[in-house]
Amino acid sequence: MTVPIAFDLAPALEAHEPPEARGTARDGVPLMVSRQAAGEVSHHRFTDLPELLLPGDLLVVNTSATLPSAVPVTSELTVHFSTAMPDGSWLVELRFGNGAVTVPYRGGTEGDQLLLPGGALLRLGARFTGRLWRARLSTAVIPYLIRHGRPIRYSYVRHGWPIEAYQTVFATVPGSAEMPSASRPFSPEIVTRLVSRGVTIAPVTLHTGVSSLEDDEDPYPEPFDVPPATARLVRLVRAHGGRVIAAGTTVVRALETAAIRGDGAVAACSGWTSHVVTPQTGLRAVDGLLTGLHEPRSTHLLMLAALASEDMLARSYAEAAQRGYRWHEFGDVHLLFP
Repeated sequence: MTVPIAFDLAPALEAHEPPEARGTARDGVPLMVSRQAAGEVSHHRFTDLPELLLPGDLLVVNTSATLPSAVPVTSELTVHFSTAMPDGSWLVELRFGNGAVTVPYRGGTEGDQLLLPGGALLRLGARFTGRLWRARLSTAVIPYLIRHGRPIRYSYVRHGWPIEAYQTVFATVPGSAEMPSASRPFSPEIVTRLVSRGVTIAPVTLHTGVSSLEDDEDPYPEPFDVPPATARLVRLVRAHGGRVIAAGTTVVRALETAAIRGDGAVAACSGWTSHVVTPQTGLRAVDGLLTGLHEPRSTHLLMLAALASEDMLARSYAEAAQRGYRWHEFGDVHLLFP
């Protein structure tokens, strides 16, 4: 698979801290709107979202809450807990370096046992990908992380932030290694205005793993749940000509998996999904996407290319860069329509 657009991401365009630390409210970040059919790109604030959606639209959000998934092993080795697997093991990544400036650790051998804070033992199983291991912890993982972990932080975030900075207003089910960040700008006030305008909000859950995919990796399986009520609402809205807007690429992945399993109509289902949305797979359940700005060579750009042409995406990203939009989990937002 080929990523549709390539560009250089200047460090000045990276969000180094939450917008609140820059004096901007969560819901006050810039919002770019791209409309493929009209060939238009416009610029707004996230507080404009209720007026940009229509009565009868269905906004589907991810209820996954972010775990403090990084645990130090030594002063130079950290383990990132990524994804719970069906057999009770977890996918983990070993990272080497000090603080936030780390790189994948290429060492390790199947059967190695790592002593973690609090006396827990992590036993490495087989490699799952070039950098991810299957592993088992000697105690329950989620309670352990809540007690001993810290949020995953990469080099562009200059200071540590508490786990609350990595939660969305919809977060109720702990499980994500990294924040489903497209929903971060939502506030209770925005939710109230959306509902008052006649926009319905429905939940799915998809627990996202470590998202710093490297060497053009494809996403790995992630656990998800599309509840019966949400599946019914998606089918009802689309049957009556309404639009289904996904708040985040995680929501697209969950809904499109549910559509495949429902033979084209979104069906209630849960489990693990390896589905990668591309222009070739197309979209069966989603009519719009609210998302962040994605890094060069990210597989998320393939998903965007299922909604818009390469020319439209290139134009949108060029305008975002020219206007100083910020990238990454604390960055700005893009609303994309076919």
